[in-house]
Amino acid sequence: MSSAPPPPYVVLSENSGSLQPPPYRRNVPRYQSTHHHKSGRGRRCLKCVCCCYCFLFLFLFLISSLVLYFYTFYKPQIPTYQVQDLDVQSFDLQPDFSLLTEFLVTVRAENPNENIGFIYGKDSAVTVSYKDSTLCTGNLPSFHQGHKNITMIKVLLRGKSEFGSGLQETLMQNKNSGHIPLLVEVNMPVSIVVAEIPTRQFTVFVNCSLVVDNLSPNKKIGILSSEYDVGYSLRV
Repeated sequence: MSSAPPPPYVVLSENSGSLQPPPYRRNVPRYQSTHHHKSGRGRRCLKCVCCCYCFLFLFLFLISSLVLYFYTFYKPQIPTYQVQDLDVQSFDLQPDFSLLTEFLVTVRAENPNENIGFIYGKDSAVTVSYKDSTLCTGNLPSFHQGHKNITMIKVLLRGKSEFGSGLQETLMQNKNSGHIPLLVEVNMPVSIVVAEIPTRQFTVFVNCSLVVDNLSPNKKIGILSSEYDVGYSLRV
């Protein structure tokens, strides 16, 4: 009977000096760690975030610098508007209770800026109303207003409106008291001109509440009081 083959290697015992087979060792599989790849991607994402924040900070700094320079050098001021005169050329009540009116309104536009001009464009509108009833309408002329300039704008307004017995009675009471309330509404597109370059157009809204002493044609109209409300909005 043949003997078993010797083991490939043996361990020598220190006590007896005999030869013994090596102890059994289990092979444990090794896995490659992904921690290094994850940390690399994290560092790249952090760099991107830092770059975005730096770009945003630089952008805000440039915008703030430009705004500060503009306000320091140009010193912008809001133009002012005032109804200077009102001339009633026609105010005729018709048998069908309609009212024919023709007003000539003079608007004073003042530009107090030394380095900024304005361009008043087309598509403007002027409306005169009494007790929420429109009397007449018209349009402002388009023009360019230079630096430190006062422009007197004359606007001819015409209209035909329903004027029932209730409004007639109220108007007669106001005429007798010498205090007739009117509302003048002006909408006009305006562009700011900086260094001879017109900027984006916006719309100016001017609401003027007037109290006049009479509305008789071809008679001097006295403006007893006036209140103004001015608003702005960007045109789309």
